[in-house]
Amino acid sequence: MNDNSRNLSMLTDLYQLTMMYGYFKNGMSKNEAVFDVFFRPKENITYAVMAGLDSVISYINNLHFDDDDIVYLRSLNLFDEEFLGYIADLKFVGEIYGIPEGTVVFPYEPLLRVRAPIMQAQLVETAILTFINHQTLIATKASKVCAAAMGDTVMEFGLRRAQGADAGIYGARAAIIGGCDSTSNVLTGKMFNIPVSGTHAHSWVMSFPDELSAFRAYAKTFPHACMLLVDTYDTLRSGVPNAITVFRELRQQGLEPIGIRLDSGDLAYLSKRARKMLDDAGFPNVKICASSDLDENVIRDLKIQGACINSWGVGTRLITANDSPALGGVYKMSAEVVDGKIIPKIKLSDTLAKITNPGYKKIFRIYDEQHMAVADLIALDYETIDCTKPLTIFDPEQPYKRMTISNFSVRELLVPIFKNGAQVYESPNVFDIQKYAKEDLASIWDEYKRLMNPHIYKVDLSYELYELKQRLVSVND
Repeated sequence: MNDNSRNLSMLTDLYQLTMMYGYFKNGMSKNEAVFDVFFRPKENITYAVMAGLDSVISYINNLHFDDDDIVYLRSLNLFDEEFLGYIADLKFVGEIYGIPEGTVVFPYEPLLRVRAPIMQAQLVETAILTFINHQTLIATKASKVCAAAMGDTVMEFGLRRAQGADAGIYGARAAIIGGCDSTSNVLTGKMFNIPVSGTHAHSWVMSFPDELSAFRAYAKTFPHACMLLVDTYDTLRSGVPNAITVFRELRQQGLEPIGIRLDSGDLAYLSKRARKMLDDAGFPNVKICASSDLDENVIRDLKIQGACINSWGVGTRLITANDSPALGGVYKMSAEVVDGKIIPKIKLSDTLAKITNPGYKKIFRIYDEQHMAVADLIALDYETIDCTKPLTIFDPEQPYKRMTISNFSVRELLVPIFKNGAQVYESPNVFDIQKYAKEDLASIWDEYKRLMNPHIYKVDLSYELYELKQRLVSVND
């Protein structure tokens, strides 16, 4: 679902507009350029789950300047009337290729490839990075949380801790792409047809004369969906015993309770004690849900300790990706287009990781006979791979490291999203994207996805791209 009502054309950095003005005044408005969106590796982000493409589509479809936008830009006293008149009629006419949401992606790979008149290609940079950086970050965090939960239910509970309303709404959608089963965010549920979940807070319990009264009132209100928060006062001495009392009363009515929730304390110890109490009372099917500052590392440790927890409510550390709160994706020019001909461009740096890959590129994912991903190969757009012949790939930073692959298949990751300014791709619904994401994650060996010291997945350059890069580096020395 696209939010097709929002015009976010002014969601940009001022320097995009000043550069547009500069291009316009220097007669460059019809020049074409190619830009790539990619991210560099970080300690906690060696792979990612692509998200945010749906927001990019909505943004591009709504790209235009309203009358009040022009009035505001005029008030800055930076732009002349000729330029303001030009952008008043602006409509995106370029091409965008992108990697579908839910795809596992790796550092340096073009997540999006934008080819457009340079003024338009420049304008869209900030907003595109906003959408892709944030939503990919949260989808990636969610995938790690869900992997640690090992098939248990995971609920996204982050709205109140999100860094703004949009971060809460679209972060929740991204969390579903990453594997979460539901969200507490009602607006996200409505917008994207996602299940919503939640029970009651400590304030509910505190609003009644005693805990038992509060539990009875909740069970009366929601007799078919009774899950009780048991840690308001004393989890094991009052919370769980009072919950059991109410569960017995429900059973006398022919109803079965759903579960209890733990939101504080030693979750491993409390869940094991609570499980025994519930089982001894005849409620082995009652679920134990845990919340309280959870993330993939905490969940993994609780699993190792034998915690008796069936579902996890994950909030702050998911919606803020607190251990690595920025993906760090960038938008870099890779080529100019002159009379229809691609002219590769490169950005050099004293920092090796910041030297860009030039040219008009695509990505091949290489699979072995078991359809497990072996490596990704960034290549120039005209290149092909003959799967009937052995393929040798090499590390672009250490070319002596080589590997020859036989009996393989390939998949191109970039697909057309816009052509000549027209949308040619329809986003699937969020749970179809989630299903695809799970399948794609399953094709990546666990060694590349482990939380501690993961093996680094191979992202190599084709020989032709590598040679082009070396030539451009030499020319600019």
